[in-house]
Amino acid sequence: MPAGPVRLRPPAHRLDRRALLRWYVGEAGIVVLGVAIVLIAVWLVPDRFVPPWLPWLLIGLDVVQALVVPPWRYRVHRWEVTDEAVYTQTGWWTRERRLAPLSRVQTVDVDQGVLDRALGLAEVRVTTASAAGALRIPYLALPAAEQLAAELTRAARASGGDGT
Repeated sequence: MPAGPVRLRPPAHRLDRRALLRWYVGEAGIVVLGVAIVLIAVWLVPDRFVPPWLPWLLIGLDVVQALVVPPWRYRVHRWEVTDEAVYTQTGWWTRERRLAPLSRVQTVDVDQGVLDRALGLAEVRVTTASAAGALRIPYLALPAAEQLAAELTRAARASGGDGT
């Protein structure tokens, strides 16, 4: 029987809903920075080189991006742990799906940045011997992240792999 292409389904779990707020806060910072850059550029560049509508267009695009990107990312970012692997899907312009066999897991970490801590979120980082780097499952509720890390550690130990 000829082997056809293997098609991966999207992972089963979404991130915590607070991921939206986290992304909106991050995008708001980008908007503020973008507006500041546009205003400084308009102030420094002679009037004859800048059409009067251009700064407003750039600011408008920045604001639209800030409103569109977080929900888009929320719909795309997913994760799942099966009996055999950790599976993540990330990206918003391009999609990346990564699978890491549990037998290859070397470390499992739970990380929290300052803003994540304020929102009660955490990231689970699964390190393998892969040159592509760790698999990241960001913006989970802290208790869920801690539980997932414990489950992954147990599953990796039970898989009998040597992590390489």
